[in-house]
Amino acid sequence: MKIDISAVSYEEAKDFVKKLRRSIQQHNYLYYARNKPEISDHEYDQMLQDLITLEKKFPSLVTPDSPSQRVGAPPLKEFKTVQHKIPMLSLGNAFNNEDLINFDKRIKKELKTDTVQYVTELKMDGLAVSIRYENGMLVQGATRGNGISGEDVTLNIKTIKNIPLKLFGNIIPAVIEIRGEVIMYKKDFEELNKERERNGEPPFANPRNAAAGSLRQLDSCITAQRKLQMIAYGIGEVKSISFSTHFEALESLKKMGFKTSPEAAPCSGINEAIERCEYYKNHRNDYPFEADGIVIKVNEIALQKKLGATSHEPRWAIAYKFPPEEAETTVQNIVIQVGRTGILTPVAVFDQIELEGSVVSRATLHNEDQVKRLDIRINDKIIVRKAGSVIPEVVKVLKEKRPQNTQPFNLPDKCPVCHGPAARFEGESATRCINVSCPAQVKERIIHFASRNAMDIDALGDKIINQLVDKKIISDYSDLYYLKKEDLLELERMGEILAEKILRNIQQSKNKNLSNLIYALGIFQVGKYTANLLAKRFKSIDALKAAKEDEIHAIGGIGPITAESIKKFFASEQNIEILRKLKTAGIKMEEEEIKTQNLPLKEEKIVFTGTLKNFLRGEAQDIVKNLGGETFETVTKTTTIVVSGENPGSKYEKAKALGIKIISEDEFKKLITGGKI
Repeated sequence: MKIDISAVSYEEAKDFVKKLRRSIQQHNYLYYARNKPEISDHEYDQMLQDLITLEKKFPSLVTPDSPSQRVGAPPLKEFKTVQHKIPMLSLGNAFNNEDLINFDKRIKKELKTDTVQYVTELKMDGLAVSIRYENGMLVQGATRGNGISGEDVTLNIKTIKNIPLKLFGNIIPAVIEIRGEVIMYKKDFEELNKERERNGEPPFANPRNAAAGSLRQLDSCITAQRKLQMIAYGIGEVKSISFSTHFEALESLKKMGFKTSPEAAPCSGINEAIERCEYYKNHRNDYPFEADGIVIKVNEIALQKKLGATSHEPRWAIAYKFPPEEAETTVQNIVIQVGRTGILTPVAVFDQIELEGSVVSRATLHNEDQVKRLDIRINDKIIVRKAGSVIPEVVKVLKEKRPQNTQPFNLPDKCPVCHGPAARFEGESATRCINVSCPAQVKERIIHFASRNAMDIDALGDKIINQLVDKKIISDYSDLYYLKKEDLLELERMGEILAEKILRNIQQSKNKNLSNLIYALGIFQVGKYTANLLAKRFKSIDALKAAKEDEIHAIGGIGPITAESIKKFFASEQNIEILRKLKTAGIKMEEEEIKTQNLPLKEEKIVFTGTLKNFLRGEAQDIVKNLGGETFETVTKTTTIVVSGENPGSKYEKAKALGIKIISEDEFKKLITGGKI
């Protein structure tokens, strides 16, 4: 499926786009619903990119069911409420075989029969949703909410790749509501938590919380970045078709393009269902997702209707809940880990135990509040289980078994790695080391310092920084300005040309704007926007350092926690020494006075997207600021101009949807030289 996109006519594009959509939708179905991919990820990505390129060239070809529409949409102010046509009821619970046998007896008594066929399905641990299709097209997605009404999360639902935007198959109902569970696979959950920790964000407790938090984002572009999946388990309102059994409905859902519970199967009676519960209970860790039980449903839909429901739950279904696997052990120590962003995390170290197929000997205690709530001490007997079958957690302390003379554990007020000050800010549960040269966080600090939105030291990538720190060539970001060529040539895969380029870029960074420097320092709670406010108000690092906390707080947009964090940063002797080294190296620490008259970009709010040919992103942003404008990383209703380079991303689509002026790089060059566009 090849075509010269640059020279294609509208009629050729129209036909090619249809073929591309069909092909992409088919490969989505094979990959996500059938687990049988037929092409490589690279081939798939190329098809999707061709589709996006053609739709940008011919916007009238864009349709609601196009795979290109999964990238997300402008943020919502709030979710609208959706009334479910048929209530999404909760399920009654069974905790043992006796509960299941009693459930079966009630069913048989109500139906006046001796035999009932059931269907067993894994009970996914995620967020229940209902997705409405009209004439095969996805028109609405909603959360379960209270069962009667939920939240309209249509834009977010559309970003989940294994949910078809258009139903497959020859038989398409006029209306059908697909009920299912939005989940996150274990490996994707672990990757997300690692990313959050790198960004200084608290990790999610388990995959269910991660899936729920991701789906309920007001900004669907964030949801699109999370690897969510939906497992279909049933049908709500349906028109123009019918099903005789629940298992038939599940098989039909597969043909329509949905993934259903693996190994879902009919059972001849409750004894076979109990056998399946035992099997799944023993093999629950074999699956890539979290399951917290088995759902047992009467198979015949006519019998389901006859049995009906209470105000809370259907009488024809029950959830057998897996018992949590727990073990008793003894705390040997409580240690403090210092993360890459400086967070001090208490960790319980205990005698090895086996939980759900793996050996564990450590469990995070999260923060000071959790330690106090548990009142956990060294030598205590504790109960440990895996939260969501993934992360070991301390459930409780067996205080009746506590040895004499144990001492309460208190978090230190100094970092155990660098012995610098540790602080806990109001409204925060975390305690942080605020020494920017702390060895535990130095790599991340330096990577942040050199990043595009900070000092923008091009070619100084993560791998080079890691080597420089590991070889003890640098110990904090101020050391970058004292590097020599011979230092860089010690590194692997480093040649003279690259070394000279890095040194040249380091020298150029000395003249970055004050706001870039403030942001680069890595002060807790000080992002790019706050750094701009501080630079405008105080004009120099010395003035900011000397400012009182209430002066900082008085700036609109800066809260008391941020003001306190800034003061604590400048109260650290280690941080002051690093600032001294930066000043000695020749870093510009004052904001130059800019004449406010005749500035071509005065009052403009500009966002860049895509790759620029003639400017580095940071360089272009500095030009905008020097000409009186402001730059932002996200497109909002207040954005006035979006500058689009090559291969623009979702910002371009947002700007188009909001009707914001979009200009090319060539038009930007005219703009900054006072020309008209």
